[in-house]
Amino acid sequence: MIEKIFTSALFQTTSTLLVSDQTILLVDPNWLPHEIIMIQELTKHYLQGRQLYLLFTHSDYDHIIGANAFPEAIVIATEAFTKHPNKEKVLEEIYFFDESNYIQRDYPISYPLVDVIVSKDGQQLTIGDMTLVFYLAPGHNADGMFTIVEEAKTWIAGDYLSDIEFPFIDHSSIDYLDTLQKVDKILEWHDIHQLIPGHGTPAKSIKEIQKRKLENQSYILELKSAARTTNNFNMEALWERYQFRRGMEAFHNKNVAKIAREMGVRTQ
Repeated sequence: MIEKIFTSALFQTTSTLLVSDQTILLVDPNWLPHEIIMIQELTKHYLQGRQLYLLFTHSDYDHIIGANAFPEAIVIATEAFTKHPNKEKVLEEIYFFDESNYIQRDYPISYPLVDVIVSKDGQQLTIGDMTLVFYLAPGHNADGMFTIVEEAKTWIAGDYLSDIEFPFIDHSSIDYLDTLQKVDKILEWHDIHQLIPGHGTPAKSIKEIQKRKLENQSYILELKSAARTTNNFNMEALWERYQFRRGMEAFHNKNVAKIAREMGVRTQ
């Protein structure tokens, strides 16, 4: 199995390419045109009669921005991905990003059409000589999923279990915690040698995966405790752990407001 992980200059966003004898699996191609061209060129290099599959971990615009650069691919995503209630908003985020940065692309922008729909935990898909097992992963947003590539012993996690980001809770903190509860079962049921997050660097051991899980859980539970008791959140410890404060502080503040709304707590 050939594996290539591309890391964008923007937000350390990852794109993963896995190549077996019969199949190519490409995950979340992104961001900048020259980065996507590099992925296109390598994909074409390996194609050689293989079937290309394009997997989206979730519908955030930074993860679908390169979708139409691979029109020949069979697309995999969750049922919730296909039923996104505001696809135009996602596309508008792409248009805004490109126009704000004077970016031109050589492919059209549209919301991906899905060929293979994932609707339940444990759903399996055989693509050539590659076996995928899926787990629904709502919380960050409503339509995320985990994908286990059995032959590669690889867990593709989307925007969870990152080493550089605390949880970004756009959908539900309750669902986020429930998704994190799946980590131990997945590690029990599958032989995992690495986890690839949507942002940051892969976790290369079970110990590191479990460490990231506990950090994510602790962050959310501390947010809930601070909202419930009106105690101050330990910001000093947060920014000792996560280095990009100027870029990430707004996301933390959004989390605070999100959890306050969920708990019915007034914020100043």
